[in-house]
Amino acid sequence: MSTAAIKVDSPAALAGAIGRTATGDWFAIDQDRIDAFADATEDYQWIHIDPERAQAGPFGTTIAHGYLTLSLLPRLMSQLIEVDEAAMAVNYGLDKVRFLSPVPAGSRVRATTEITGADPSGAGVKLASTVTVEIEGVEKPALVAQAIALYVPES
Repeated sequence: MSTAAIKVDSPAALAGAIGRTATGDWFAIDQDRIDAFADATEDYQWIHIDPERAQAGPFGTTIAHGYLTLSLLPRLMSQLIEVDEAAMAVNYGLDKVRFLSPVPAGSRVRATTEITGADPSGAGVKLASTVTVEIEGVEKPALVAQAIALYVPES
């Protein structure tokens, strides 16, 4: 079950949200999505795309690419932070990413975020957050990332 989104009135109000957390809804990662990511990135390792061979491999099934899980952060985080009076929010980058557990095909994942910083910049506010992607039924998360987004105020 998701927790309420972190909501603020404006990019400038993000500083008051430091320390707040939110958790999103579960999202399925099926083999079709993994195969499409393999096609998009030309990463065709058998651990991702060959269910028969993967069954006898180290994970017992195919697993999502780590970068597939990472690439889902915009989708997984879209429901977690709401900023009114923002013209846009853009990905500013990542300070650190760690892949901690494989995501088996057919798993469901969700993101939890904690706002760790909000620094004014010339264009808006750089929001820093720690994002943890959990795998349903697995104690160790799939990944933890230190993410930065730039929230640009409306003119």
